Amino acid sequence: MRIAIGSDHAGFPLKEEIIQWLKKEEITVLDKGTFSLESVDYPDFASKVAGSVLEQEADCGILICGSGNGMAMAANKYADIRAALCWTAEISSLAKQHNDANILVMPGRFLLVDEAIGIVKAYLSAEFEGGRHQGRVDKMKVLNQ
Repeated sequence: MRIAIGSDHAGFPLKEEIIQWLKKEEITVLDKGTFSLESVDYPDFASKVAGSVLEQEADCGILICGSGNGMAMAANKYADIRAALCWTAEISSLAKQHNDANILVMPGRFLLVDEAIGIVKAYLSAEFEGGRHQGRVDKMKVLNQ
């Protein structure tokens, strides 16, 4: 499995912890930045992770900013990206099972490391159920008019 991960400065400390855990699990990590606590603009990193998912360089993505809202909004501007803001393991599992989320977004300022790892574990272990959920996901397609 290949995961693209990115954060802004507020999400940087948690991103580094998640990367360590992913590597221990022998998951390939594509770190798209940021690489310090220096203030940066979150849309730049949402774009890099979304691009990796869309280009199939990564199987899925993880984004982290202070509240998670900015990253989710920026990533969801891309057609075929379904970025889900998750703050519990159950929500992250359901985001994959019911919504086929291809990017997990977390609020770095509001989660402990163990909570965030639990969220990532739940997301990665879940599978899209398809069935009745597929039609709903299909309705989220961006229309080019």
